[in-house]
Amino acid sequence: MADNYNDYSREELIRELRLRDRRPRFGLVWERKEIEHEKAVNDDFVMLDFDPALSCGDAPYRNLIIEGDNFDALRYLRMTHAGKVKCIYIDPPYNTGNRDFIYNDRFVDKEDAYRHSKWLEFMYRRLQLAKDLLAEDGVIFVSIDDNEVFNLAPLMNQVFGERNFIATAIWQKVYSPKNTAMHFSDDHEYVLIYAINRDVWRPNAIPRSEAQDKAYKNPDNDPRGLWKAGDLSARNYYGEGTYSIICPSGRAITGPPPGRYWVISQNKFKELDDDNRIWWGKDGNNVPAIKRFLSGVKQGVVPQTLWKYEEVGHTQDAKKEVQEVMQFEDTASVFSTPKPIRLIERILRIATKPDDIVLDFFAGSGTTAHAVMKLNAEDGGNRRFILVSSTEATDNEPDKNLCRDVCAERVKRVMQGYANKKGEAVAGLGGNFAYLRTNRLPAETLFSSIQHEAIWTALQLIHAESLSPFAADAPVQQAVLENSTVLYLPKINETVLGALNTVRETASTLVVYSWQPGLLRQHFEDHRLSFLPIPQFLVDRFGAGSKA
Repeated sequence: MADNYNDYSREELIRELRLRDRRPRFGLVWERKEIEHEKAVNDDFVMLDFDPALSCGDAPYRNLIIEGDNFDALRYLRMTHAGKVKCIYIDPPYNTGNRDFIYNDRFVDKEDAYRHSKWLEFMYRRLQLAKDLLAEDGVIFVSIDDNEVFNLAPLMNQVFGERNFIATAIWQKVYSPKNTAMHFSDDHEYVLIYAINRDVWRPNAIPRSEAQDKAYKNPDNDPRGLWKAGDLSARNYYGEGTYSIICPSGRAITGPPPGRYWVISQNKFKELDDDNRIWWGKDGNNVPAIKRFLSGVKQGVVPQTLWKYEEVGHTQDAKKEVQEVMQFEDTASVFSTPKPIRLIERILRIATKPDDIVLDFFAGSGTTAHAVMKLNAEDGGNRRFILVSSTEATDNEPDKNLCRDVCAERVKRVMQGYANKKGEAVAGLGGNFAYLRTNRLPAETLFSSIQHEAIWTALQLIHAESLSPFAADAPVQQAVLENSTVLYLPKINETVLGALNTVRETASTLVVYSWQPGLLRQHFEDHRLSFLPIPQFLVDRFGAGSKA
């Protein structure tokens, strides 16, 4: 029986609360107070600097590649894309201790006493931000191996809620065992899958494979097409499921096999037999089976948790795919652990529809973008991707830039076309992307002038989720959307008012952001125009200083 706290004195209540606070909670705990504070976690504001020279295609850009710490990028995206991302896939560092995980600009090695705690803190911060980006029917897929899977699962429970766990897929990553292994050949990795709300999220069916369709034949030339035989008996009791059957050969079958029941009644059996839906074997002497036609089977199958390399590729496939596009002299030194395109395609088939946004904030070699483009080309979709990748520069390699030289370059070649290792031309899949860099702004800094480019970038991504460069010579910044046009007016003068009037003549609906919306309302009385102030969160970030 619960205590009656109304009868407790103040001192008794305080004592009870202190006892409760000392009781350990069930869940994952790591040494957050003992480890060094992560440098990326600070009070700096983050802006995105647009680099036209490294972007691909023509504006407006529908896809984004962001160079920088993914914690910074996620902080920014939470401002522009909260609740808009349908699918997140990440392949984070596995924390093997073999120079694969950088924490505060230093590799974490196997001898670090807080190796797992640093990794958990690193992941926790990013997963918290990523959760805010997912739509109500959104889902996240995380690749991981044995080094951290048993820590990652409780962490995912903590961030997304245990009840929102969907499944753990097993990916067979190699096609032959490693005979040099001391104990077991390491043949698989995991993909942990969590929804924002498992009651809302539903997976798409997986297209049927050729191997699955091969089971369907047509030995009797049935005009209804391919079929396969299905068992007519089951263990579940059925009141009308015990009766004798006479085969076309004349052999009597006194009933279903012992302990089983026919799954249909005798009358239903006769209807199916009259319709040539019962198979007796070529000599008419077999135990009857029901004919299940391929034409009546659903076009897709429910996703399974075992992903074999024959279906989704293996690690050697992944390396060959990167090499085919990039043709590195030494693939191991540039990027040694890519994922195969078919693996990411499997995820996208399960989790996305043609107009969805896909985010990968550990983008690596850009496989996620490659898979998005391939799937769009296949089904005519308009999926968009956001990739985030660091440079992975270190003191020993200060000029290294994985995002620019591998991720963005691969995506660019796949979009525009390239020559493969044989010198053959491979047609591009089309598309474009804007290349941006995270830029930290110290919170205490006061700017001498407004960051107009940063404000226009943010306004575009908030409204259109696409991006065009800031036109410094233009009186107004303009983004044409499907049902409206968004404008940003850095200042107001006669030239700007004239330009706004010109745009008004051709646009059906205008959303106009300005530092002086009240002044604009005095000049224009038009129900098609909405004059809005710069959102306060943008003013706080980019608008300190003079508004000239």
